[in-house]
Amino acid sequence: MTAPLTPDSIRSAPKVLLHDHLDGGLRAGTVVALADAVGYDSLPTRDPEELAGWFLGAAHSGSLERYLETFGHTVAVMQTREALVRVAQEAAEDLAADGVVYAEIRFAPELHVERGLDLDGVVQAVLEGFERGSAGRGITVRCLLTAMRHAARSQEIAELAVRYRDAGVVGFDIAGAEKGFPPTRHLDAFDYVRQQNAHVTIHAGEAFGLPSIWEALQFCGADRLGHGVRIVDDITVRSDGTAELGRLAAWVRDMRIPLEMCPTSNVHTGAATSLADHPIGLLRDLRFRVTVNTDNRLMSGCSMTSEMAALVDTFGWGWEDLRWLTINAMKSAFLHFDKRLAIIDEVLKPGYDALVS
Repeated sequence: MTAPLTPDSIRSAPKVLLHDHLDGGLRAGTVVALADAVGYDSLPTRDPEELAGWFLGAAHSGSLERYLETFGHTVAVMQTREALVRVAQEAAEDLAADGVVYAEIRFAPELHVERGLDLDGVVQAVLEGFERGSAGRGITVRCLLTAMRHAARSQEIAELAVRYRDAGVVGFDIAGAEKGFPPTRHLDAFDYVRQQNAHVTIHAGEAFGLPSIWEALQFCGADRLGHGVRIVDDITVRSDGTAELGRLAAWVRDMRIPLEMCPTSNVHTGAATSLADHPIGLLRDLRFRVTVNTDNRLMSGCSMTSEMAALVDTFGWGWEDLRWLTINAMKSAFLHFDKRLAIIDEVLKPGYDALVS
C-alpha cells in the first residue's frame, strides 16, 4: 500500500539537499552555548526557544537585506576551530535525522577569520565536522565554498575550493546582496574555477531579476542557479493556461540548468509573495530542472521534511513529484557521475519504491 503523505512518512523518504548554508542552520541552543564560550553578548535573548523565534521573526521580513542581517549573530559565534567543528558536525547529524542522504552545505570561509583562523584552518575544521557528523548515519556530506559578492576575496576562495577539491569541497559559489554586486565583478575567479575543471553555482535571480541570471550563466558559466526564482519573469502564462518561454527561460530549460529553489526562504525574503504564488509550481509543470532546498534552516524554521510537506499541501503533489524532485537534485549534484548514479539506483529509487509499493 502507498504510504500516506504525512510529515513522518516524508521524513523517512531519502532526500537530497543542494542549497543549505552552514551559518544559517545552527541549533538555537548551540548559538547560545557558543556565545557563552567566546563572550559574545549581543544576542537578543539567551533562551534557545525565544532565540529560535527571534530568528524566524527577523528573517520573515520580506527583505533579503534584513534577512541577511540575522547572520551577524551566527557568524559571530563561528570564529574558532572548536565552534566550526561543532556546527558542521551538528548540521550533518540534523540532516541525517531528517532523512537527507546527500547534502552540499555551503559557507563563506572569509567570514570566519576574525579570531585568528586562516582560510585553510576554517575549511579544515568544517570538513572535520562534516566527517564526524556523517559517520555511520547514512548521509554523504560535501562542501561548497562561497565568496561574498560585495567583497574582494573571490579569487582566494576560488583557489581554496580547488585546493580542497579532493578533501570534500565540490564547488565554488558567490552569495550576498545581489543588487549592485553583479556576478561579473568576479569573472577572474569563475574563469579560474572552470579552467581547473571544477564546479560553479551562483546565487542569482533571488532578489534581482533576469540580468543576474543571464550574467551568471552566460558570462560566469554557472552549472547551477542558487534560487533562480526570477526566471519566471521570462515566462508568459496565457489565459488558457499555456506558457510561452522567452529566450533565456527556454535556454535554462533546454540546457537542464538546475534551479536550487528554497520556497520558504523565498517567501521570507520577499522573492515570492506566498508559497502558493511561488514559481516552483509552474516550473515543475513546465519540466524545468527544479530542486527543493532549505537555504537557512534556523532563520526560516524549516527542514527538508517541512519544505516537502508544505509543497504537498500547497500544490497537491504526491510521492511521484517528491521522487522526481529528489532525483533531479541527485542528478545535479557536484559529485562524480558514478557516485551520483549509485545513490540514485541504490538509495533513492528503492526508498521511494518502498513508500508506494
